[in-house]
Parts: sequence; structure tokens; C-alpha cells
Amino acid sequence: MRIKATIARTLAVGVALAATAALSLAPSSSATTGTAAAPDTKGPKPTVILVHGAFADASSWNGEIGELLRDGYKVIAPANPLRGVASDAAYLKSLIESVQGPVVLVGHSYGGQVISNAALGEKNVKALVYIAAFIPEKGESAGQLAGKFPGSTLGATLQQVSTPDGVTDLYVKQDLFPQQFAADVPLSQAKLMAATQRPIAATALDEPSGEPAWHTIPSWSLIPTGDKNIPAKAQEFMSQRAHAHTVEIKGASHAVLVSQPHAVTKLIESAAR
Repeated sequence: MRIKATIARTLAVGVALAATAALSLAPSSSATTGTAAAPDTKGPKPTVILVHGAFADASSWNGEIGELLRDGYKVIAPANPLRGVASDAAYLKSLIESVQGPVVLVGHSYGGQVISNAALGEKNVKALVYIAAFIPEKGESAGQLAGKFPGSTLGATLQQVSTPDGVTDLYVKQDLFPQQFAADVPLSQAKLMAATQRPIAATALDEPSGEPAWHTIPSWSLIPTGDKNIPAKAQEFMSQRAHAHTVEIKGASHAVLVSQPHAVTKLIESAAR
């Protein structure tokens, strides 16, 4: 009996020692917690869609695109057709609906009118960002809003070109473009912008807006106070009406997206968070 008891005690001690050794080799719960990756509770970053306006093209956003890509955002900068509010908005809407996940829409100048219309009913659009842009109410046109307050000198700089399909296209005269559109951009760059500008159909500037999405989607606005296309007072009026988160850049031109890309990117990323 004593021999059996001794064997039993020996086996029990061996099992206990083995269990202790196993526990010492296994990682502790606190160590595991400390090394595990923190869960991502913020979700994916939105795709930023950058919409240029009249007398410009998608390359106007090059500065912002570089910064946004560096900061981990997906970016699309499509060619805005500049043919008419409804048709341009329909084109942009099809692009929005091709994107999986949240979207931030950014519009410059006439592009603001386009994003206001295109975002209506699009549940994945989380923010609208207006850069020296029109923020129209239903029934308002770009031409009407530009003339609501004094200060725009755009009309006198425009050149008309008739196209074979009967459309009148508008350009800014190249020799007047730097001072009118891009006074704070280096002259050599402003001349390149003048040469590569894309025209807008004259009828697009008089076409009334549909129901704007800013009634239901949060908006941000950047106002360059030296804008000669859309007077700063008009931009302030539209921004206040839309309850937009607004910043001003003193003395900046209508081409603020070219001259101040970091400030524009900072506002876009504020809207994206």
C-alpha cells in the first residue's frame, strides 16, 4: 500500500510540474493583448472625386492629388464635360455609382454646381467640398449667382467660338487669362493653363440647378478673397446659406486649387474624416 501511495504521489507531482512548465512556455494573455493589432474602427478612407470647372482641366488638381495619394486616399479626377448642368451631373453620378465605399465630392467653380446635382440621392457621398465654387439653390444658374454681387470681371474676358453642332463655346482670352483666372500662379504656369483650358458651353452657365444635395449632405467651402470670377461676397452668401464649414484665403485667385494646393487638401481631408 505504501508503495502504491508513493507512486501515486510521484505521478501527481510529475503532472503538476508538467502543467507548470506548459504554462510558463505559453504566452500570457496580457502579452498577447499587447502585441495584437488594434482593430480598425474608423473604416476605409473615402474615395475623393475632384471635379474641375470651366476654363480648366483635371490637371488643375495635380497638387492635391499628390498629397491625397500620399495620405492614403484613393483619388479620381475625371474630365468634366462642361456641356450642361444636368448632363454633366448625370455623367458624374454614373462615376459615383461605380465606386465602392464612401465618397467625398470636391468641385471647383462650375464644378460646384455639378457636384450639388450629382450627389442627390447618392448614399455613399459623405461630404461636399466647394473650392471657389458655386453652391446653387434649386433654380439658380451659375451666371445668375456670379452676378448676384458686384466684382466679377469675367464677362469682358470671354471669347466665343461656334462649333459645328451649333453650340457656342466660351474661352477666357489667353492674354487676359493670367490676371483674370490665376493672378497668384507663376506667370509661366498660368500661360500653360490658358493654352490648355477647356471651354464651357455658354448655355451651361445659364442652365438652372436641380434640387441640390447640400440640403442633406454636410458641406465645406474654401473662399479665395481675390477671386475675379465669382466674387467673394457671392461665395460667402452661398456658403452661409448651405451652412458650410468655411475657410478663407486672403488674396488668393480663382485658381486657388493651383496656387494653394496644401490648404485645399487640408480642407478636403477635414471633410473626409
